[in-house]
Amino acid sequence: MFTQTVDTIIIGGGLSGMYAAYLLSKKNISFVVLEARERIGGRILSLEHHGFFSDLGPSWYWPKINPKMMHLIQTLGLTGYQQFETGMGRFENLNGFVQTVRGYSTSPTSWRLTGGMTALITKLLETIPQAAIKLNSPVCEIKKNFDDVLVSVGELEKEPWAQFSAGKVILALPPRLAAATILFTPDLSHDLTQAMLRMGTWMAGQAKFYALYEEPYWRQTGLSGQAFSQRGPLGEIHDGSNKDREPYGLTGFINIPAAQRNREQSITKAILVQLAAIYGNPAAQPMSFYYQDWAREKFTATQFDQSLMCEHPVYQPPAGQTAIWDGIIQFAGSETASQHGGYLEGALASAERAAL
Repeated sequence: MFTQTVDTIIIGGGLSGMYAAYLLSKKNISFVVLEARERIGGRILSLEHHGFFSDLGPSWYWPKINPKMMHLIQTLGLTGYQQFETGMGRFENLNGFVQTVRGYSTSPTSWRLTGGMTALITKLLETIPQAAIKLNSPVCEIKKNFDDVLVSVGELEKEPWAQFSAGKVILALPPRLAAATILFTPDLSHDLTQAMLRMGTWMAGQAKFYALYEEPYWRQTGLSGQAFSQRGPLGEIHDGSNKDREPYGLTGFINIPAAQRNREQSITKAILVQLAAIYGNPAAQPMSFYYQDWAREKFTATQFDQSLMCEHPVYQPPAGQTAIWDGIIQFAGSETASQHGGYLEGALASAERAAL
């Protein structure tokens, strides 16, 4: 089997991996990006409807506290707009009783990216040699040799179909996913492995919906589009509209444990019934509807990610380590950031650290 040799191997083509590739390309360092999926972006997933992109992964950034995001957005020539939050909110209790409540504005103000978060990935991809991107390339083993690292692509316990060698590896995967799916030779320490497995992958147990409409009829009745429910299947809903023009949208998170989300068609029907109960009958007839269950994504979630996170974890490098094997493997990915872990800002910060 032919082995391709480069300076750096980046494992994972999400925002952290792609930003690391962008930084390395400016240094004229040879690299490959090994992405298991058939697409780039990782948990950034934005589906298009007539030029509008519905974010089914991360949706927001915060200009006042996200300097790295702001710098990248400006550098790539992108723009954003404020999350619509004007008007009253809605609340549904356990018995299904819905009432109008005072609206809640996020502080600092949340922003959405024009073109969806996938615009970041698209623009970064334009700066990276296409030959360096290897799709459908799940990494099954990372082996340390005397003076390099050999990375095998394929399935565990089967012959790999591709191999790459390098002096440095940027592991831009959620630590739990890496520990559960990649064989490390020599073995990682017990403490490090356990730390990686304990580190929950942000959004891995979540499912998200997006419903698009021709008119923002909820705004016309004084509603912001924001709603919270104790009953479900939706727990949290927000206005997910385009800026100042159609399509207009409602989006949010499913509040059902992953183990019970095994029938997408039934969940979709239940979501539309609930939207009608909260916002009125027109909500049950969107012109487009999208649903993404991240717990069903084998390149995001593991068996340990099936329960919903009730609050945002405190993330940090696993076992306090930003690198292993004398710096040969560098941890990247949002969950490994010392600050803003689980957010896009953390993904950028960890990529900068790893690409130094």
